[in-house]
Amino acid sequence: MRPLAAAALCLTAACTTTGPAQTDRMISPILATPEARDEYTFARPDVARVTHVALDLQLDFEAKSLGGTATLDIDAAPGAREIVLDSKGLQISEITAQDGSRLAYTIGQSVVGKGEPVTVQIGDARRITIDYTAARDADALQWLAPEQTAGGEHPFVFSQGQAINNRTWIPTQDSPGIRQTWEARVTAPAPLDVVMSGIMQGEPVAVAGDRRAFTFRMDQPVAPYLIAVAAGDIDFRPLGPRSGVWAEPATLERAAAELVDTEAMIDAAEDLYGAYRWGRYDMIVLPPSFPYGGMENPVMTFLTPTFIAGDRSLTGLVAHELAHSWSGNLVTYASWRDGWLNEGVTSYLENRISERVFGETRAAQERALSYAAAADAVSELGAQAPGTALRTPDGLNPLEYNSAITYDKGALFLHTMESIVGRERFDPWLRSWFDRHAFQPATSAMFLAEMRDTLIGGDAALEQRLMLDQWVYGTGMPANVARPDTRAFATVDAAAAAYAADRTLDPQAWTGWSAAEQMRFLGNLPEALSAAELARLDQALNLSATGNTEVKFLWLQAGLRNRYQPAVPQAEAFLATVGRNKFVQPLFKTLVDEGEWGLPIARRIYDRTRATYHSFTRGRVDQLLQVGG
Repeated sequence: MRPLAAAALCLTAACTTTGPAQTDRMISPILATPEARDEYTFARPDVARVTHVALDLQLDFEAKSLGGTATLDIDAAPGAREIVLDSKGLQISEITAQDGSRLAYTIGQSVVGKGEPVTVQIGDARRITIDYTAARDADALQWLAPEQTAGGEHPFVFSQGQAINNRTWIPTQDSPGIRQTWEARVTAPAPLDVVMSGIMQGEPVAVAGDRRAFTFRMDQPVAPYLIAVAAGDIDFRPLGPRSGVWAEPATLERAAAELVDTEAMIDAAEDLYGAYRWGRYDMIVLPPSFPYGGMENPVMTFLTPTFIAGDRSLTGLVAHELAHSWSGNLVTYASWRDGWLNEGVTSYLENRISERVFGETRAAQERALSYAAAADAVSELGAQAPGTALRTPDGLNPLEYNSAITYDKGALFLHTMESIVGRERFDPWLRSWFDRHAFQPATSAMFLAEMRDTLIGGDAALEQRLMLDQWVYGTGMPANVARPDTRAFATVDAAAAAYAADRTLDPQAWTGWSAAEQMRFLGNLPEALSAAELARLDQALNLSATGNTEVKFLWLQAGLRNRYQPAVPQAEAFLATVGRNKFVQPLFKTLVDEGEWGLPIARRIYDRTRATYHSFTRGRVDQLLQVGG
């Protein structure tokens, strides 16, 4: 059965806030179909919803505390007398109406992984203020001591809201389908600077003591998980007329050099998918404990320092986060079950941007790596496994997705559609999708319905060739998948086959390969290698000294799975300086899988490094090693 098309719902006729307590603002519609339902929020947006958040917060690095007030503008159905917010550990002291009167509220029973509902009796109030403090161990916030930073002199803090962590520091309705505008005033001790995922309003202002106040605005409605903050000893370097990078002084020069292609990427993306609608595109390179490669917070992408390779070979990460400015930020999934609609579409856009900026060879190689990752995931999970469907089916937790399915199979879906329909038709259609749903939530059903209505247009033969429902709701790899160009890695694959057959190795060829080619070779190494073979590989290819974290990770995996003792101190040093979960969790898993040899090593390293990791990463490694908080 074809899924139902999504229906939009606004609680006021004009989809703008009204009344004396509010300024007119566009309200992004909410979606009222079953496929749009978000089971990870307590909110009831069909009754009352948050449309705007105004924060006034203080950062206390000594107490590792964030607190202040959140003023919420509310759009409510006629007769609605209460609103339900999301919270996880927030310490609320008072909630008041605009006239200063105190409002009654209750905090419901906590639900594991979801937090607790806050039900506020709003009566006729349509603007309320919540006085609160975030818990010291708020999942979204990581407080770093000076010794955990590159400079070593000042503390640092950053937030990571996706998926549902912003409810640990902002009392709002924390659901991607309830888009909100926002503003903030944040104070921090000098000389620390504060950045947020909104446009900074003027220069910081001195306030009481040695503190400074920073103000920000985001006038476009965004998913709540995209509200982000970071503060530390950071400086700014412009990259172009509308882009720049923040980083610690010790990192800034290398970061800026790595990001010189940013403006070219923005131009390429605009040429393909329409105007960049967020004003500026700035980035901040965070300390190593940041758990992801990047986070697409509007106007302020958060980046891991692991992308700095010295040769711009890993800047596909930047293309990916930039692409989210269209897919994910401009048009956002309403339900976490449609993760591919953000990440798979974005991975496709990333590849198209890379092709424009870096050329077809690099893009073809990246497509081949993506195809291999998706194929391996399907093989490992099983072609009939529900977890191989793009839209996460009921019964599975969409917050624990397989990235190769969500990102790589999702990108393959669009590459396949493009290959069948042709770029001359597919590109304008995808651009029009972003235009039609700008600053709005969406679902898989909407995406497919619009493909049928405006791209297929009743062509039954084309509909059959595209296999839309099989891609999004079916399992495994559909038969029509666009396969990568076999020439993309022909030379490298031949070298890998030669090495597997008789351990033939050409160090000179290795030095001429791109990072993608080196990764392909290491990924195709035989599973079992002797200590002598590993030592020869390291000596010939200088693997232990590489500055490319992706290559270093593959080398360490090969060494640890073969119990290669020299890889142990290398892994320990790597895990002590890299907090990106993409690397950390698999390396600990490799050690755990080696049983009596690897488990003691894993426990020893983790005892030293656990405190340096973000809560996201800690949670996953804790499960592997069966340790508690």
